[in-house]
Amino acid sequence: MKGQEWYQTDEVAEAYDAKRFSNGGRLIDRTEKGAVLDALSPVEGRRILEIACGTGRFSVALAERGADVVGLDISGPMLRQGHDKAVSAGVRDDADFLRGDAGRLPFPDDHFDAVLAMRFFHLVDDPAGFLAEIERVSRHQVVFDTFDRPSLRTLYTWALPMGSRLYGRSEVRELLADADLDLAGVDHEFLFPYGFYRQIPARLADWTWTVDESLRGAPGVDRLATVSFWDCRVGD
Repeated sequence: MKGQEWYQTDEVAEAYDAKRFSNGGRLIDRTEKGAVLDALSPVEGRRILEIACGTGRFSVALAERGADVVGLDISGPMLRQGHDKAVSAGVRDDADFLRGDAGRLPFPDDHFDAVLAMRFFHLVDDPAGFLAEIERVSRHQVVFDTFDRPSLRTLYTWALPMGSRLYGRSEVRELLADADLDLAGVDHEFLFPYGFYRQIPARLADWTWTVDESLRGAPGVDRLATVSFWDCRVGD
């Protein structure tokens, strides 16, 4: 998987949230959390696995709403951030953080009600294999996002520290079919890419988001959205 070494450093883990979710990045955080909670709700009492949980922002948000969450990541420093976040939020008993490889999940079949994988598929070398493994441990639902083409993200993805795999929508649908996952819903968001929003102040980002939403409402324009949120059901 791309970025394994990069995410292992204490410096990256400690600066991760501040770098991505301050200023205009706050809007990204709100939008992503909203998409996750809309897809997974109601979460109370559900057993949920978050793959590539990073600093635990989704795991903690789900635990705060009554879910029993396991956050799995390959980076020890990122997991420590998630653990500290859970302690601060008072949900340490409802959010466990484990170090592990998403390609070989240490859980039996059908172990979770739902599996979440955000900011993950753009890094994987074998999306079909990872999706099959994710489907294996879920008995009901799989939620994930992709960075998409064609989109403005194409203009700068080559400059990112570990690159970024971009997906066409037909490609994702083929992956879902191969993994025996049924598409329940999909939202296509952000004409302007994340990197742009992170560079501008929060108030300007909110105004830009209004323009973004308006443009995406025009016929055919949402095909240029940079991010898609996929909500899937495990087949019989």
